[in-house]
Amino acid sequence: MYITSMTKDNSAAYSRLWFSIILLLLSINLHAQEKTMTNIYDFKIKTINGEETTLEQYKGKVMLIVNVASKCGYTPQYDGLEELYKKYKDQGLVVLGFPCNQFGSQEPGSETEIQNFCRVNFGVTFPMFSKLNVNGDETHPLYVHLKSEQPGILGSESIKWNFTKFLVDKEGKVIERFGSSTKPISLEDEIEKLLK
Repeated sequence: MYITSMTKDNSAAYSRLWFSIILLLLSINLHAQEKTMTNIYDFKIKTINGEETTLEQYKGKVMLIVNVASKCGYTPQYDGLEELYKKYKDQGLVVLGFPCNQFGSQEPGSETEIQNFCRVNFGVTFPMFSKLNVNGDETHPLYVHLKSEQPGILGSESIKWNFTKFLVDKEGKVIERFGSSTKPISLEDEIEKLLK
């Protein structure tokens, strides 16, 4: 009788243990699925005119996503970004500019001022968006995604400065990250590969 009781107790304990393990595995699997379900096209963003949108309209295109600023030593890169856009837009490239004021307060103006500055000084025609944060507690979810998909040097996710560039393929996969000093024109080979 005593042995039977012990066996039943052990059996119940093993059942509970296996049940806990199965629940844990299911939880891990669901978490992994959630991570893979993160889709770059779903993040809500605002155009420079304040209209809420997503990147869904760029599905099937190669995207070059850049945090930009008007009063930075790298600001002349607007020329190179516009050149890339004009050269490859008909083949499926879109350059997306996201103003950010987190680096030396080099983007202090309003969205209207930023838009006018870009058009007048650099003839920018590629899509521009409202200011956002790329680092810190208020990092925009789009940039949380970009940085986790393509960390920087030594695995650091932090954006180091203005004009950091993320190259995204036609399926929405973040392919590469380039630092501020990387000139837009030097990305041509990478872009051409993704456009094929």
